[in-house]
Amino acid sequence: MASRYLQHTMPFEGSSSDAVAITNHGNSLEVEDRAFHNWYRFVLSFPPHLVRDYLNAFDLDEKAVILDPFCGTGTTVVEAKLGRIRAIGVEANPFPHFAASVKVDWSINPAELREIVEAVAEATIKVLRSQGIDDVTLSISPDTELWSLPSVAARALIKDSISPIPLHKTLVLLEQLGHYRNSPVYRHCLLALGRALVNEIGNLRFGPEVGVGKIKRDVPVVLSWKSVALRMGEDLSAIQGMSFPAADVHLADARNLQGLLPDNSIDAVITSPPYPNEKDYTRTTRLESVILGFFSSMSDLRMHKKRLLRSNTRGVYKSDDDDTWIRTNRRVQQIADMIEARRVELGKTSGFEKLYPRVVRLYFGGMARHLAEMTPVLREGANLAYVVGDQASYLRVMIRTGEILAEIAEEIGYQVQRIDLFRTRFATATQEELREEVVVLRWPGKA
Repeated sequence: MASRYLQHTMPFEGSSSDAVAITNHGNSLEVEDRAFHNWYRFVLSFPPHLVRDYLNAFDLDEKAVILDPFCGTGTTVVEAKLGRIRAIGVEANPFPHFAASVKVDWSINPAELREIVEAVAEATIKVLRSQGIDDVTLSISPDTELWSLPSVAARALIKDSISPIPLHKTLVLLEQLGHYRNSPVYRHCLLALGRALVNEIGNLRFGPEVGVGKIKRDVPVVLSWKSVALRMGEDLSAIQGMSFPAADVHLADARNLQGLLPDNSIDAVITSPPYPNEKDYTRTTRLESVILGFFSSMSDLRMHKKRLLRSNTRGVYKSDDDDTWIRTNRRVQQIADMIEARRVELGKTSGFEKLYPRVVRLYFGGMARHLAEMTPVLREGANLAYVVGDQASYLRVMIRTGEILAEIAEEIGYQVQRIDLFRTRFATATQEELREEVVVLRWPGKA
């Protein structure tokens, strides 16, 4: 079935020109895509329409199974479920994994969700008032003692990412919500709080990097959470009586899929792995991860980071050896050597800068390891789409991620169908247009 978004592509050399092209809508959600997707979403998530393009291009039927091995907050699995295609996600970061798994759980009763949301909201407001806090008028008694996080957990937060009064009110809300921990709707209520923390309650701002924006002394915490949770109920009410296939999301490392999925079980892959850059993706979810208890210290965070693809220097460890997977790939080695030569030329001596060549080798080695791990679970003729972007984060040395990933895939045995252009963005540091592309592969099966 042809996509309604056809526009513009770059075929891979030597492949057919029968390519999918994608309209450049950016990352913002279209109005019609807000249901389920907007329960919680990375600011830089790839958009649902991009998934639809490739679901259409791969011509999948109701018997197909689609996999997203870097599923993040679940754009692919949600969109596949809406299209009535069986979907499986894999995500190594605990809070995005939680978000994705809740976003495809449509089995709860929306009336029960609304009932519990109202009860928790009422109980929280009552407790706050007994403490001298009015969450509606945003007034507080001067002698009110505010709750805070344990110091070891507080140190894991980005400084000033949430102000003391909103934090106190959030912790009171969490305590009241805990009375319903055994309810089927508890996880949805928790996810609603995660989204409210990021978008309304906290002080975060999102641009190229996550940081702290305007410091809010106080916000209406209960109302912010309640409005998100009730919108979830509206989405669930809209599909009552409809039938959708199951969708599962596993907390696991995409570089180690052994035993996770049956052999010859996957018909298609649509995914967007991290790009090789200096973005620490765990910072994006740090606020909600800490406050909602997904990790409680920096040591917990480091343990989770070890399951992630090595895409930035803050997630590199001495024992890492994914670089062995691309030891013979001349292009990766040349780029790493260019970065090291540039570092020496510029006199850069920080520990992180010295790691730039290593993280490039580890990133592409990790992707090679992942692609090799995928081969047993793919059915013959499986189609794959990997959304990746060019980068120049390492001392302005250009990394053509899509082209290199295509070369690595071909070395492993995949057929490179083409590289589709998703969009471009202008890099002020290099004064060049950086491409975001979709590397389209086919698994021919074992020879």
